Amino acid sequence: MRLKQTYSSREVAALTGLTARQLQWWDAHRVMAPAVAPRRTEAGGFTERRYSPVDLLELAVLADLRHRGFSVARLRRLIEALRREFGVRLFEATSGAGDVTLLTDGREIYARTRDGRFFNLLRAPDQPLLEIGEGETLKELNARMRARRRKPAAKKGKGPAKPAAQDRRP
Repeated sequence: MRLKQTYSSREVAALTGLTARQLQWWDAHRVMAPAVAPRRTEAGGFTERRYSPVDLLELAVLADLRHRGFSVARLRRLIEALRREFGVRLFEATSGAGDVTLLTDGREIYARTRDGRFFNLLRAPDQPLLEIGEGETLKELNARMRARRRKPAAKKGKGPAKPAAQDRRP
């Protein structure tokens, strides 16, 4: 995938599986703001939200976690804990570019620092954990883009194809 300078909400939705409404809600509730916020035009409308490549990768991680069942409140806690406790963005913790690696067991999200300390980011991000064993059930988090899907062609005589059901929760 070739990175662009900015991505529209429609492009982000296609690449992450999030809906445009989720992106709008996340922006309004300060979960994830776009690099270029919408602004009012002279004609009375609004410009489109634009996301940077880093925003896109972070949204891909958040979308993956959301699809795994993590609530929006837990995602917000994750982002805040990374900034407050480690001074990094989600991108740095999932791309290998920072001093923190994110792991999950499907229920919790953990941070492992380069020096080997281990933290539960959703429960006590300032309290190091005692790690016992190898942590075989933990999987590293990273950004996964969805492949663009073509709309199915309508069959002759059957009418238009039905749209796929969407998760309406932000």
